[in-house]
Amino acid sequence: MKNFSTVSARLAVAALFTGLLAAPAQAAKCEFRANAPDQHKVVKGDTLWDISGTFLQHPWCWPQVWGMNKEEIKNPHWIYPGQIIYFDRVNGRLSLNKPGSDGGVNGNNRLQPQLRTEGLGNDAIASISSNVIDPFLSQPLIIEGNELNTAPRIVAAQDGHVYLGKDDKVYVRGNLNGVSSFQVFRPGAPLKDPVTKKIIAYEAVYLGSMKVHAEAKPGSDVHTMIVASSKQEMGVGDRLMPAPPTAIRNYVPHQPDSPVDARVVGVYSGVNFAGQNEVVSINRGSLDGIDVSTVLQLYTLGRTVNDTTAKNQSIKLPDEQNGTLFIFRVFNHISYGLIMQVTEPVQVGDVAKSPE
Repeated sequence: MKNFSTVSARLAVAALFTGLLAAPAQAAKCEFRANAPDQHKVVKGDTLWDISGTFLQHPWCWPQVWGMNKEEIKNPHWIYPGQIIYFDRVNGRLSLNKPGSDGGVNGNNRLQPQLRTEGLGNDAIASISSNVIDPFLSQPLIIEGNELNTAPRIVAAQDGHVYLGKDDKVYVRGNLNGVSSFQVFRPGAPLKDPVTKKIIAYEAVYLGSMKVHAEAKPGSDVHTMIVASSKQEMGVGDRLMPAPPTAIRNYVPHQPDSPVDARVVGVYSGVNFAGQNEVVSINRGSLDGIDVSTVLQLYTLGRTVNDTTAKNQSIKLPDEQNGTLFIFRVFNHISYGLIMQVTEPVQVGDVAKSPE
């Protein structure tokens, strides 16, 4: 498989802890590459995924060989360009201490990373490159359940404007629930479950943002707002959604806690097929056991063909593994994933499963 290429190292980073954390019995086995180097000097532009890929068969296994868990990420350590990562072949782990040095491992003792104390985090490397996924972190994009019916909507504009732009005054009807900052969207194409064929959500076309200028007075349900930013023209009938909180980009890749068997429901590259570094959505979310940083394996869905050797009986060919998907944003029944490695194009209907 191709290695995920890195283009950014300026955003939030992951914690690193030395030592070995035993994997659960059902977890996919984390193995070092046969040609893994003895060490790697961290350079600007590296990501933890890239670095781990030089040592490990599965780059997402780094939390295990660094001894991380989901709780430890709350108290992050940082790694910077110029530091050297060593492969301790005897103990089967990665370390910031050279094997055999004073900081070596005795029994199950952890190593203490060699860390900078000044400018903490400013130059630390990122978990994964985030230039592709940033828009998907800050914009609504997915509308589920009755959100479409209950969302506040634009009902009029000052001076009768048909299309709105930055700093325009607009009038909105609906319950704001005490929120002051909103994103404006227009309902888009429905997302259908490839198995059940039912609509499970709608894409939302992001148009811009608004801020409350004056809430509706008693006896009125029309609020006054100001357009704060405009990506596309917006107008009467477009809907509002509360602006999401700042996304956390301190990713700790891991397998799902329970088995996942999902299908790709959307491709967001503007074409029918997705490749490496592109985003797809799957038909599983938080209510299905998915959380941020879940890693899944991608499979090309096996075709159904006629067996001409058995009176044209229909048979399904096996699904073929073809890549790795990293989940970075989760809704109730939909999740966004970044394709980290891929050998064949990914399309709607393809399979995403727990690693094996």
